[in-house]
Amino acid sequence: MTTPALIGDIGGTNARFALVMPGSVELQSVETLPCARYAGLVEAIQAYLKQVGAEAPEEACLAFACPVHEDWVKMTNNDWAFSKKAVAQALGLSNFKVINDFTAQALGIPHIDEKDLVKIGEGEAEARRPRLIIGPGTGLGVAGLIPSRRHWIPLTTEGGHATFAPTDKRERQLLDYFRARYGRVSIERLLCGQGLLDLYLAHAALLKTTPRYNTPAEVTGAARAGDRVARETLMRFLKILGGSAGDAALTLGALGGVYLCGGITPRLIEWLPRSDFRRAFADKGRLSAYNAGIPTWVVTAPWTGLLGAAEALHNEEVT
Repeated sequence: MTTPALIGDIGGTNARFALVMPGSVELQSVETLPCARYAGLVEAIQAYLKQVGAEAPEEACLAFACPVHEDWVKMTNNDWAFSKKAVAQALGLSNFKVINDFTAQALGIPHIDEKDLVKIGEGEAEARRPRLIIGPGTGLGVAGLIPSRRHWIPLTTEGGHATFAPTDKRERQLLDYFRARYGRVSIERLLCGQGLLDLYLAHAALLKTTPRYNTPAEVTGAARAGDRVARETLMRFLKILGGSAGDAALTLGALGGVYLCGGITPRLIEWLPRSDFRRAFADKGRLSAYNAGIPTWVVTAPWTGLLGAAEALHNEEVT
């Protein structure tokens, strides 16, 4: 009997694990473990294998929410740090791939069911064209998928750190506010969980009103309850997301479509059609018609990163 491979998608708070049979991306025994409960990666993996009653795997592909290009990997938002070589040795792995979490998000997209995609606006995807994957969460992830003859090639980027470019008077005011706090202002400064809260505080300051909320969840909840400042904040967040996604789509030539991932946009699906997201996405001067023809979807699938890690395990384009 062939031993299943280990698949993982590890963030700052939770480690998601699954098993897959060789050559398959069908997830088995999916479990989520709190990172804080374990001293490190090896301990979490051993606990998972014991929990699901699995024998030691020979292969593994794990995705992490941090830079992974060197042997020593240090998690950004928790205390885990490890050597890839040491982990492979400790677990007896003959094949061990470590990839970035948004690379995994990108590679998971071709395996998503249509029922887990919510289309926002018009546009039709062209087959065998580049796809853009973008999404605000703890940070702002940006990745591409490039078609080749045999596999999808993931394009890992740091596009979230591109410079924020205001497009109207209010955004110029926001740029001044953020520049006073942070110096250089990247897109990620606005388009992430902390960015949503900072946008709310900025709007409160510009409107000369006392801020009442202290977390991103409180801001979105207040917007749903009709709070004017919170609602204006949320609509501005989505407009900036649309404009930034449109810029990235132009840069990549993403005629295969744009996929909105991450922890925030699936919670805002009902707001997107009412916002200026699509208008800002397409508002690109002489290239407005080009962008207007590109479709955008919100990805609601729960295990996109795990599917991408399963794809990466035997994808020859992923080293």
